[in-house]
Amino acid sequence: MQDAPPPPPNAELTTEPATPDSQHRFPCDNCGADFRFDPAASKLICDHCGNEDDIDQVGPWKGSIKELDFKRAIENQLPAQDIEETRVSTCPNCAAQVEFDAVTHSTECPFCATPVVTDTGVHRHIKPRGVLPFHLNERAAHKAMEEWLGKLWFAPNGLQAYARKGRKMDGIYVPFWTFDADTKSSYRGERGTEYRVTKTVMRDGKPTQVSQTRVRWRNVSGRVARFFDDVLVLASRSLPKKYTDALAPWDLSGLEPYRPEFLAGFRAEAYAVELDEGFVEARQHMDRVILRDVKFDIGGDRQRVHDVDTTISDVTFKHILLPVWMAAYKYRGNTYRFVVNGRTGRVQGERPWSAWKIGFAVVLGLIAAGIIGYFVAQNQ
Repeated sequence: MQDAPPPPPNAELTTEPATPDSQHRFPCDNCGADFRFDPAASKLICDHCGNEDDIDQVGPWKGSIKELDFKRAIENQLPAQDIEETRVSTCPNCAAQVEFDAVTHSTECPFCATPVVTDTGVHRHIKPRGVLPFHLNERAAHKAMEEWLGKLWFAPNGLQAYARKGRKMDGIYVPFWTFDADTKSSYRGERGTEYRVTKTVMRDGKPTQVSQTRVRWRNVSGRVARFFDDVLVLASRSLPKKYTDALAPWDLSGLEPYRPEFLAGFRAEAYAVELDEGFVEARQHMDRVILRDVKFDIGGDRQRVHDVDTTISDVTFKHILLPVWMAAYKYRGNTYRFVVNGRTGRVQGERPWSAWKIGFAVVLGLIAAGIIGYFVAQNQ
């Protein structure tokens, strides 16, 4: 488990940070049981007595989600109200940062189905500024996963049975960073203009005309500028990035200012990718887009880029939570994970292969090839 970062040197903690219990558990004012956030109704609902309550939208960020200054955060100079503490434990198998509420001491890791027991660790981190609430409930997410599993070729029969059993899925809010930045880039390169020439060459002792494409290169230089808005970077290490990336696109226009009520009944993962690491990945994305802009600005038929010098300014960021339904399936000692976009129902995941189905398909293919070969030989 990572050590907690030092407190901001220029900030005074005037209030105690809220405990996970007060953040994520909301007692029903009718019966005292816990409310949960219902994606279909966009309300807090008590499963015990059916009582409903609207989510309180009163708060300092109502109507907008404030960006935070990247430089101040790197220098540990964020105000105290932008920092919080949560109880977390690191999964011994996949290293997920699993959050616990005050009354939970053990659980199953939602990322790999490994038992996790809480320790005394407290994770001090930057508060989420925005949350994209779940739109699909568990039933809808399970249906999406079942349909996806049903389309898999050469999957073991046990996998299909797993899909039909309706095993509980976990609703997880996965941490992400978003970055905004203003960039100005100067470049040097070459613009290539294609032209064709015709030459006469000897082939098989005969003169033959051949057309060739050649390129005329000219040195160029220039400047491009771009403002980047909400460059999205995964802040979790618990799942293969290729699966979480494949859940995109995310409708970030639906982000709500962070309210802990949205997390009622769900789990939230603490970020494991630190802010500076996240910006490195964001910068790589920016550089790829800038290179594309440079090539477009050079124009011509082909481009050579020799040097790009980028000045980046006004960098801001947000810590946001995006909704993912997740299931972990164990097959022959291995764990396979499935993730569902909690807004769109898009499914991605790992899958086992059935050796006997693959072998049977190979045998059928060989038989079919043999039959086709026989009839071809007979016709000849």
